[in-house]
Amino acid sequence: MLNSVLAHLQTYQPADPAQQHLRDHYLATIDSAMIWKETGPQHVTASTFVFTPDLSRILLTYHRKGRFWVQFGGHLEKSDHSLDAAALREAREESGMVDLELTGGVVDLDRHDLHGGFTCQAHWDVGFTAIVDQDTPIIVSDESDDVAWWPINALPTDATPDLPSRIARAQASLGR
Repeated sequence: MLNSVLAHLQTYQPADPAQQHLRDHYLATIDSAMIWKETGPQHVTASTFVFTPDLSRILLTYHRKGRFWVQFGGHLEKSDHSLDAAALREAREESGMVDLELTGGVVDLDRHDLHGGFTCQAHWDVGFTAIVDQDTPIIVSDESDDVAWWPINALPTDATPDLPSRIARAQASLGR
């Protein structure tokens, strides 16, 4: 799995210098101890930003542990054959959309420290995108208190502080 993570990072060509710097930091820092949640205090995670076809709305989950709205995502599992497979699995599990598919490669990186409700100290998240019709049925998973569509220009006030900029990067990557 480490090889998949590094390969995805190497192919990511961010448009902005901050993401480029972060990509270089990821490549210089991520090692095998960060791949599985059992092996260290910092973990690579994979997430998916799910948009409507016109990119005006995003599907978010209200994270039970974190008590905030965020894109779908989580830890890598041994059954995942690649980083993008982990992102897709997490999005499918947390949304209930079994036919969901990713639209391409890495679109966003975000390293964030975690508070006391989590078992690890930091996540090194790698974001992907998916597009789905808003009428597709959704299911709230055990990890969430809610799943809902939000207008991009009217995100919930209790979203993570970095969510608007992450959504903007993901949306821009779709080039529509």
